[in-house]
Formats: sequence, structure tokens, C-alpha cells
Amino acid sequence: MSTTPAVELAPGVWRIPTAGRDLVNSFALVQDDGSVTLVDCGLKRAPARIVAGLEAIGKHASDVTRIVLTHAHPDHAGGAAEMGRRTGAPLLLHGGDHGWAAAGRTTSGTSTSTPLGRVLSRLGEGRFEPFVPGPALVEDEVLPVSGGLRVVHTPGHSPGHVSLLVQSTGTLVTGDALFNFRFFRGARISPKVLCWDFAMTQQTAHRLGELEYEVAAFTHGPEIRDGAREQVRAILRDL
Repeated sequence: MSTTPAVELAPGVWRIPTAGRDLVNSFALVQDDGSVTLVDCGLKRAPARIVAGLEAIGKHASDVTRIVLTHAHPDHAGGAAEMGRRTGAPLLLHGGDHGWAAAGRTTSGTSTSTPLGRVLSRLGEGRFEPFVPGPALVEDEVLPVSGGLRVVHTPGHSPGHVSLLVQSTGTLVTGDALFNFRFFRGARISPKVLCWDFAMTQQTAHRLGELEYEVAAFTHGPEIRDGAREQVRAILRDL
């Protein structure tokens, strides 16, 4: 099955699949001056697909001026060190995950006693190339990206997990606070087996129902374009 290199979600907001059609996604936020902020860097082999996605929208790795990571798990930070080298851009994430980034090692609490746990542990726990993070993202910080990129600290999946709101276009990047895998038959909260602190994940996910947005974009799974906020709030009510 062929994969589209980049999918436009809103003006200047692109989803770049880095594994499968939408199994793992990165995002490119293109500003009026042509610069790009990259969100998440996928697994170790993702950089080639990220670069291809950028080229599909007329951009190059040299256009990336900032890399924002929702958290330091191998399926989001596995390609971070390489993308840092290719772009020269700082790698930004919440301070709660700085230790994991510098060590190149995460701990999600995933149990490997079952086949499902062993599969999921490859996404949520393991090693990746370490890197030196830039200045720490902080709660409610608004980065000067695309009219304002708001940092929403949603810990639990990892200590420093963040979601991101592109305020000008009403696009929410959930990170792994919510998943939308096709085999889940709809969006849902991050599975317990993948969470550093599942109770905290349940608690902080409710922040996503309090925000205003039109499109919900997932790092795992396809986006929701119609009634996104209402659908997310329905999921959260069921917790």
C-alpha cells in the first residue's frame, strides 16, 4: 500500500506518516516566512520519510528551525538525534523527559509477560540514540510558531509528556495522551500497558476536553476533522 508523504490538516499544518499509513506520525508546521517547526521524529528509521514528507510540501531539512518532541519514547524520539544533525535545529521537550533524552532510555512500566505487552513495549519502552535537549518546554508556554503553539503538559504517558495546540488553526496534536489506532475502532486514552503512570494519564487527559480546536491530530492514527472536540470530550467522559 502506497503512503502519501504528507497530508494537509489545516493551513500550514501537515501530517507526515513515518511508519505505515498513519501508524506513527510526525507533523510539520510551516510559517509564513517559510521556516518549519517539526513535531516528533518517529522511530530510528523515520528521518528519511520525514525528509521525503518535507520535500513533498516544497521544504527541505534546512528549513527546519525548531524540533518539538511530545515526549521521549523511541517511536517519537528515535529519529531525533539524526534530525537534529540534518537540520541543526534545537530539540525541545518538557523538562520531565530531559533525563530520558540524555540517557537515550525510557521506562514506561510496560509488562512483557504477554504477547501484547511485548509488542507494545517496542513502542513505549526501550533505547534510542541519546541527544542533548534544548531549553525545557513549560506548561502553557506559547511558542512563536504558526500564530502561537501552546504547550499543554499532559503527563502520565511519560513524566514530561505534552500535547500541542496550534492556536491559529485550531489544531490539537494529542501526542500519546490519546491514540486513534484503527484496530481500536476509534480514539481512546493511551493504553495502561504503555504508561509511566496510568492514573495520571487518566487525570491529565481531561485537559484536552477543555481546549478549543477543530481538528484532533494523533501521533498514532488518523486525524479527526469533524466534531473533533466533541468526540474527544465523549471519550474523556467514558474514563
